[in-house]
Amino acid sequence: MTTLDDLEPPWGDPPPDATGLMTTVYRLRRKPIRDFEVEDLRVLLGQQVSVEVLVPLALPLLEADPMAEGRYYPGDLLAAILMVREPYWRKHPDHLARLREVIRMARETGDVKPLRRQLEAFPQES
Repeated sequence: MTTLDDLEPPWGDPPPDATGLMTTVYRLRRKPIRDFEVEDLRVLLGQQVSVEVLVPLALPLLEADPMAEGRYYPGDLLAAILMVREPYWRKHPDHLARLREVIRMARETGDVKPLRRQLEAFPQES
């Protein structure tokens, strides 16, 4: 029943003026990681929360289905992981290689138009 708050310094309760998104993020940090769904990963990665823990969980889902869908549209998990900042990918070149393969598969098998902005912003192979 490990949570993100168990693995990292706990955040406590959300501030009284927290937005709905902030409240969701705080709630997800207390949810057992084994119970995470695509939408949970999408939300947290989109907010750059617990990237070190969550990218390794998201990659197998994306490898199985590059257009895995949370709440909004096919590929929204891929869109979220594409927003992970470059230092993470430099630190984890093996994860970057896996993500580049996911991107290749998504381009071949899915409608990536909703991801155009994130794909264009993602660092190209050097």
